[in-house]
Amino acid sequence: MRGRTVVALGVPLLLVAAVAVWGVRGLRLASAATSEVLCASHFIERLDAADAFDDELAGEAGMALVRPVLSYQVDEGRREVRTRILGLFSSRAVMQEGWGCQLVRGQGPPPLPPAPPWPEAGPLLPELAGPAVVEPADARLRAALDDAFREPDAGRRRRTKAVVIVYQGRVLAERYAPGYSPATPLWGHSMTKSVTSALIGLLVRDGKLRLEAPAPFPWTQPSAGREAITTDQLLRMTSGLAADEDHGLSDRALPMWFLADDMERFAEGAKLAAAPGTRWAYSNAGYQIASRLVRDAAGGTATATLDFVRRELFGPLGMRSAVLEFDATGTPVGSRDLFATARDWARFGLLYAQDGVVGGKQLLPAGWVRYSGSRTLQTGYGAGLWTSLEDGEVPGWGLPWSLPGAPREALVARGYHGQWLVIVPSRRLVLVRLGASPGGDPAGVGRLLAAVLAALPVGERGRTKP
Repeated sequence: MRGRTVVALGVPLLLVAAVAVWGVRGLRLASAATSEVLCASHFIERLDAADAFDDELAGEAGMALVRPVLSYQVDEGRREVRTRILGLFSSRAVMQEGWGCQLVRGQGPPPLPPAPPWPEAGPLLPELAGPAVVEPADARLRAALDDAFREPDAGRRRRTKAVVIVYQGRVLAERYAPGYSPATPLWGHSMTKSVTSALIGLLVRDGKLRLEAPAPFPWTQPSAGREAITTDQLLRMTSGLAADEDHGLSDRALPMWFLADDMERFAEGAKLAAAPGTRWAYSNAGYQIASRLVRDAAGGTATATLDFVRRELFGPLGMRSAVLEFDATGTPVGSRDLFATARDWARFGLLYAQDGVVGGKQLLPAGWVRYSGSRTLQTGYGAGLWTSLEDGEVPGWGLPWSLPGAPREALVARGYHGQWLVIVPSRRLVLVRLGASPGGDPAGVGRLLAAVLAALPVGERGRTKP
């Protein structure tokens, strides 16, 4: 009886404490994030929901306080996840074939129509390996993979999920954590931004977008200078929109992703903190606006956009596992929500390792890879890819601009919790590392890259540009 009394008293106190820390909107956010993230992790990545909660949500700011009063239910038949916080803050996310997961308000149906079929044409990029996991023949690579999956610090686990090393167009070595395989689609987080940049490149190739022209749509929240923001500035994160990711409860990106039906319209409301082109600031809002540009230029609807993405990028690369999520208005969530197998992420990397050419076809515009890796102001960011041209740390993050030890030519797509896609074009080397690592584990991934480079044939190592 006494134990029940403690629980009864403790729950209201926890709720009061949670509201004090998070606020009402914060608790709505915690509920919605749980539903959407667990829906995608369970129905796309095929992970156990409890494991996914531990990987993706348990360590987030304030979540430990909310967890005792939060409950979620996975409905396999309806392919949905429902979350409640003491019954007062409820949310629901539904999986739709081809579209991934979307938050659904109330009891309404999923917001998107049936997904269009994949194109009939086969991929231009051949298979990278057979169905079996490719074990490394080189003892140095085996040791490097052992290190990549090692957990030396019990208090700060690295949680490496997958590593794939592609050299000269073939898988040289790969390894997966228990429960994962070459067929497991994995969340790229902000590596998705690099794919959005590539989609912009395809539209530039087709003459439907121009980099130096103002973003071609009427701003719903105009202000002095905002209408002058160019497509190039959105890709380079020099739009002047305020930074929106500090990995805390104040992240403006969080309500965009989890509370807004129209993410692009929410993104437009970001504060214009500097004149466009004058200052770099990490901007999820900018990439969500760029995603709207993709939608508008690809046909204006979710169906036309997904058809374009599959026909012009995923299909030619053979990325058949790829699931790009969309918001309720039919705009891709190109700031963060692409899932693909580690091998398919490597296929995307090969597009850049081969200067945009796949199967003898110039898929990206000539010069796009050079443009994507060109320095933006005095930063280590290019136009959709991180570069290895700048020392020091990303402002406010405490993380390096460059992957430690990477050659200066290296191009990098990176995402929250340690998603890394490293491209060394002169060696046609692509390294994919996916995980759930607090802080991203740049030192560990840097060691892995160095070990892989050291294991390549001497003649190939000597081709690296200084």
